[in-house]
Amino acid sequence: MLELNCGLPFDLACADDFFTTLPPRPAVCLIELRDETAEPLLIRTQDLRRRLQRLLGPPDPTSKRLNLREVARGIGYRLTGSRFEQIFTYYLHAKQHFPKRYPNMLRLRPPAVLKVSLRNAYPRCYVTRRIAVDDSGAPTAGAYYGPFASRRSAEAFAGSALDFFKVRRCQIKIRRDPSFPGCMYSEMKMCLAPCFAGCTKEDYDVEVQRLVQFLDTSGGSLRNSFELERESASEQLDFERAAALHKKIEKLDDALRGSPELPRRIQDLNAVILQRSAEEQTIAVFALRRGWLTEPTFVRFAEIAGQPRSAEHIFREYLEGPAAKSQENTASAVTPRKDTLSVFESMPCGGKLFRMEFAQGSESVRIIGVQEQNDPVFLFGFGFPTACKVNVAEGDVRVTVEGR
Repeated sequence: MLELNCGLPFDLACADDFFTTLPPRPAVCLIELRDETAEPLLIRTQDLRRRLQRLLGPPDPTSKRLNLREVARGIGYRLTGSRFEQIFTYYLHAKQHFPKRYPNMLRLRPPAVLKVSLRNAYPRCYVTRRIAVDDSGAPTAGAYYGPFASRRSAEAFAGSALDFFKVRRCQIKIRRDPSFPGCMYSEMKMCLAPCFAGCTKEDYDVEVQRLVQFLDTSGGSLRNSFELERESASEQLDFERAAALHKKIEKLDDALRGSPELPRRIQDLNAVILQRSAEEQTIAVFALRRGWLTEPTFVRFAEIAGQPRSAEHIFREYLEGPAAKSQENTASAVTPRKDTLSVFESMPCGGKLFRMEFAQGSESVRIIGVQEQNDPVFLFGFGFPTACKVNVAEGDVRVTVEGR
């Protein structure tokens, strides 16, 4: 856990020295009160000294601003180097101290995901913010794909993707009644129409599996199928059908081009989040394993500058070492998956995505490097077969990849 590793007692007689000692830097801070039965105050701030001067400084009699000068006993705090680290640290301590109301404190909102409700006899694909899990924390009651940045983006992607499949979009209970009038999708031949027994159960299941395979492969399965059909039509000199399939491929490319790159089946969500640390010449590395956010490790370049260690070796040890499995097993107890994705979505959007692979036989790992405003670029990739140089400059840590 990201502990509050710094602390100071608060004494009214030495208040000036207290504020002078505090660094004017971003931090997460817990203010403890003299009354042991009273709840502490947990805050996150971009300037610790200024924020505590407002809370613990001499009160303004004309202001109604909260002031704890007379009741505070001491503080514990942790300096943070990035917005993501600050939010994650705040989340961990809010959950520890306020287990019943921490979602409201952080304003955590479950992310939008696509769900294929496989429990239903006639499944459909729709947008939801609720991920049902079993006792082990694994998603249940269907297949979930995400996260999406917003519900609107998830609905836009689902709408364009479902145009290629004849899966129902209605929310009615399917009774297979031949007298049922159907809907506009069945009239336009965009649905197999199980509502009025327009197809067999087996045919509908095949169509749903095509949709699931499409989502699992980020559209690759459908594109490959269209390309094979187009080549077959060309070989048979059926150029009209080949042209129609080519238009389908173009339409599919347009749909996939507008979709986010990150969403995938939730339990297949593996990522590495690299953030600037509060320590000099240090980065914080957060591993996201199968949808669980695990404890970070800190890479201190000042310590390894003179050592013959590559960036790949450092991250291999963190991602594949003995501690990796134990971290994965305990991650669900630290961050529920719905909380993980909510915290994960709070990451700034200015980063770049790279798909890298370790040696043959290892899992592919998606590397997410985030570049915040006024921050240097940190380790936007690692684990590739070419050499990786770490250049340490004053106030900056950069990685240069040879051959790229």
